[in-house]
Amino acid sequence: MRLKGKNAVVLGAATKDNMGQVVARAFAKEGANVTVAGRKQDVLDDLAAELGGKAFVADITKKTDLEALAQAAGPAHIAVNCTGNGLLAPLLDTTEEQLDMISNLQFKGVYYFLQVFAGHMKEHGEGGSIIQTSSATTECVIDNHAAYIATKAAGDSLVKCFANEFGQFGIKVNSTVPGLTSTPMAAAAVATPGLEEAFRKEYPLGRIGTADDIANACVFLGSDESFITGQKIQTNGGLTLRRNPSAAEIGASIAAATGGA
Repeated sequence: MRLKGKNAVVLGAATKDNMGQVVARAFAKEGANVTVAGRKQDVLDDLAAELGGKAFVADITKKTDLEALAQAAGPAHIAVNCTGNGLLAPLLDTTEEQLDMISNLQFKGVYYFLQVFAGHMKEHGEGGSIIQTSSATTECVIDNHAAYIATKAAGDSLVKCFANEFGQFGIKVNSTVPGLTSTPMAAAAVATPGLEEAFRKEYPLGRIGTADDIANACVFLGSDESFITGQKIQTNGGLTLRRNPSAAEIGASIAAATGGA
């Protein structure tokens, strides 16, 4: 019950068993009152009923949605952003439409999220913990992921700025940094024969990540035990000590697993 009595908001919990849902379940297990948010009312309602919490429809790209979410959740002590889009697009082929989409979601949206919840926590005067979901690709790049990487890196910079300014109010702001993680967003890739094997050898701890790994880190960061702010918590089994495999290495591993098909 490390989070007993705390009000927690988890944004990006509107896909069954995704990272946001796993984080929300971990918070509830530790005693938090959880509000889950995202863009699918029915999925959120089911999760809220399971957790005995609240559901709220909100789009991170709309600041007014986030302001309404903060008010609906009550005095939030923990706020986690698990939204994201794994855009894959070659450098020379990335379109303006794709850049606008990923920038709105992973830069402007993150800015709004931090603005709203840092301001909300300052106003209620009880401190708190804000957690952004980053990516190991900001430190060990991977092909065809440039716009995704750049916007995730921008979010990391915002985390540092908000942590610096709002620490005086007892507000902690940090990023978790997953590598390839077994979640619904990555399910198709992870299921590709040979792909996981190409990545696994780059992880010193010998396996790719799970949503539970991220949830455990979020529980710690959200608890009073954490004396950490402005940091990127490397929740990726040591991947950033090494590198992601190249496209050629991934292709070779897939070919070997499928007999060259």
